[in-house]
Amino acid sequence: MSRHSPSTRLDRRLGRLHLRQRQGIEREHLDLIFGRGRNFFHIEHWYSIHAWIRGLLRLGGLYRRGLRNATRIQVRHNRVAIPHLPPAFAGFTLLHLSDLHLDTAPAIELALIERVAPLEYDLCVISGDFRGRTHGATAPAIEAMGRLRAVLRGEVVGVLGNHDFIEMVPGLEALGIRLLLNESLVIERDGACLFLAGVDDPHYYCTDNLEKAAEGIGTGPAVLLSHSPEIYRHAAHAGFDLMLCGHTHGGQICLPGGLALTYNARCPRRLGRGPWRHGGMQGYTSAGAGSCVVPVRFNCPPEVTLHRLEAASAAGAGS
Repeated sequence: MSRHSPSTRLDRRLGRLHLRQRQGIEREHLDLIFGRGRNFFHIEHWYSIHAWIRGLLRLGGLYRRGLRNATRIQVRHNRVAIPHLPPAFAGFTLLHLSDLHLDTAPAIELALIERVAPLEYDLCVISGDFRGRTHGATAPAIEAMGRLRAVLRGEVVGVLGNHDFIEMVPGLEALGIRLLLNESLVIERDGACLFLAGVDDPHYYCTDNLEKAAEGIGTGPAVLLSHSPEIYRHAAHAGFDLMLCGHTHGGQICLPGGLALTYNARCPRRLGRGPWRHGGMQGYTSAGAGSCVVPVRFNCPPEVTLHRLEAASAAGAGS
């Protein structure tokens, strides 16, 4: 048994400055609806308006319909062409989950478990926001993640989002979920390497550090996990081949035709949902499997995504 407390282990792993910044902002952010982070307005912290929105939807007879929509999770397929992909990784498939918000609605959790259980893939990656609330108890989200983890195959790797506290790391990793906190790992197959890096939340906490995350990356294709697409420029110029992210929920409540009212992210709208490209880097922003603020969706189905890696000569970029 380790003689060091979880806080001490995180201190050694992250560095004292990173941990102090994260924990300090966690303590401060409870009352901050405006300011902080890359985006000015943070509706996820405005709990009084959450109840107001929920009440309006019920009065309009839309709440139950929206909740049903939120449980109809789609499986999307995205082909990613990488020019220098080693033959050993041709067909390598990533199951991409994002914005689970597992403590928001039991019906969504059950729908997600049913949707992912039969899927086939090589590695599961999660781009943050395991829980729905932005403060308070984290145990309900970790317990729900334990139920989801039981049906996920093989290794699971993830990053933290703006709803997640750094103190959740020991509990999530005890479930067998490896969190990349400005860190990287290498996946080996038949002598070939695929590099996977992950950064801490870049949206609200701004504790992402691409330079540190990329330290262990050598020659070979590299994939970046980030909660938000907002660091797309820096990631593209850092040499990543693929960036997987979420945070936007695809708009969650959209106009007919899927036109998002807001993506709650400081980036071009073309990065708000689905596949995109910036320079030589491909990206994919998941619409998310869960829901935030209220557990409803309109004109924006929730999703889990299977990204299949292929050599550039065998597939076109995107889906």
